[in-house]
Amino acid sequence: MRQNARLILVPLLLAGTVFYATPCAADASVKTRLDARGVKYEVDADGDYKVTYSYKSENRTQLVFVSGSTQSVGGFKVREVFAPAAKNGITGPKAIELMAESRSNKIGSWELQGEVLYFVIKLPDSVNASELESAMDIAAQTADNKEIQLSGDEDAL
Repeated sequence: MRQNARLILVPLLLAGTVFYATPCAADASVKTRLDARGVKYEVDADGDYKVTYSYKSENRTQLVFVSGSTQSVGGFKVREVFAPAAKNGITGPKAIELMAESRSNKIGSWELQGEVLYFVIKLPDSVNASELESAMDIAAQTADNKEIQLSGDEDAL
């Protein structure tokens, strides 16, 4: 019996060490670009740069994230800028509407991750500080406008 317990316990402990979520290191090149523009941010547990936009005239805020890592696709290093716009409530008809809207966007598209709707802009990582900030501005404004459209006055994201 004791031998069987060890046979079960050891793989579980090893799996725990493999899947233990450690904070990811944030990419210093993003820090350099955000600092160059004077953008205030914090780094979250995933290593993403979190920025809170404040729309004082509307008494609203909007979160925007810059991915702390890149992905390689076809020789490109791609970095994501993403902003949450809604939680829950995205059904089939609304999802189709968002897909159609994404088709007309010049930059960025709507994506669902779990139950959260995000506006996501995928950029070559070679963008400069000004271009990165511009993408963040677009993501923040687009997501906040959609949040207003979907939830009225609620300002949860």
